[in-house]
Amino acid sequence: MRAGLFLLCLGYVLSQFFRAFLAVLSGVLQDDIGAGPDALAQASGLWFLSFAAMQLPVGWALDRIGPRRTASVLLLAGGGGGALIFALATSPAHINIAMLLIGVGCAPLLMASYYIFARQFPVAQFATLAALMLGAGSMGNLVASYPMAFAAETVGWRASMIGLAIISALVALGIALLVRDPERVEGEEKGSVLDLLKMRALWPIFPLMLVNYMPVAGIRGLWIGPYLSDIFGSSTTQIGQASLVMSIAMIIGTFCYGPLDRIFKTQKWVIFTGNLLCALALAALVIFVSEGLLLAVTLCAVIGFFGVSFPVVLAHARSFIPPHLAGRGVTLLNLFGIGGVGVLQFASGSVHGRMAEAHGSETAYVALFGLFAVLMVIGLAVYLFSRDAPRG
Repeated sequence: MRAGLFLLCLGYVLSQFFRAFLAVLSGVLQDDIGAGPDALAQASGLWFLSFAAMQLPVGWALDRIGPRRTASVLLLAGGGGGALIFALATSPAHINIAMLLIGVGCAPLLMASYYIFARQFPVAQFATLAALMLGAGSMGNLVASYPMAFAAETVGWRASMIGLAIISALVALGIALLVRDPERVEGEEKGSVLDLLKMRALWPIFPLMLVNYMPVAGIRGLWIGPYLSDIFGSSTTQIGQASLVMSIAMIIGTFCYGPLDRIFKTQKWVIFTGNLLCALALAALVIFVSEGLLLAVTLCAVIGFFGVSFPVVLAHARSFIPPHLAGRGVTLLNLFGIGGVGVLQFASGSVHGRMAEAHGSETAYVALFGLFAVLMVIGLAVYLFSRDAPRG
């Protein structure tokens, strides 16, 4: 099982990479195939939306056929195939198709691990294990920063994407060979996603799940690149370095979040406090949007550190979900988390484009980061009505 979880972790490294690498390629893709920031926002949104749309089918597949086949088949067809299409792209439309397929391929990787954690480990350990997997997988964020920028400037972005297609295929093969499916739950009450939606304990958690990952995924996955380029004139290398700083902050934050619920004996208030601090950092970025490159990168790092509460929010909701709905439960929650990012990436591209055309780049980024902050505050306001996770 350890070898299988290691392969799933490698797959999740690829997933984290693919959701974040467009930021450092924003300049070369615009020069080579005419894909500007708004077009890349659409492509990024398609990744997140296809990823989210697959969550319910993936949840069914995890419960019915297990994580081994679910993860390996989708990663091979979607991740490997999509990366190859990306490498051959000659227009923004090709980038859209590639990102849509890659989103499908990445959809089961983290949830397959979480399914195994939910089925084979105590509930009290879920948040820590989930954060460890997320933190380790976030190495993909590091690779998608300065290393990807360096690769694009040395061997070219097309050759880099061909290499990633090959790596995706090899990891998919490893998952097929080494992952072991948990025993199926037999003789228990049957259920569906509708049963999950009827659980009142989950209702106040869903809105925060919808918005809590938006800022960190939106900024790190795309907007940090155009923002630093448009406002401060940063080069591809400088954007890669700034992305690396934010990625490191995200990894450290993920590992810090993991044990906090057991230290403070509460998940609700760990989540609320962390997301409130993230919202305050977003507000600061709005106020000081053009005050200086160092301050901008620092605030992005703070957002990255506090904005990675995703596994703890998922663990909070998971504590109310019965074992026979574990697969569909974690994927439904992931649908909210990733789907929210996908919708906002489309919206953010529209907001940025219209505001930039009417009022200039600085106002466009004020509106963009302000939108992130307001949505976070709304999610937190609803989350106040949630029940804390049962201890046990």
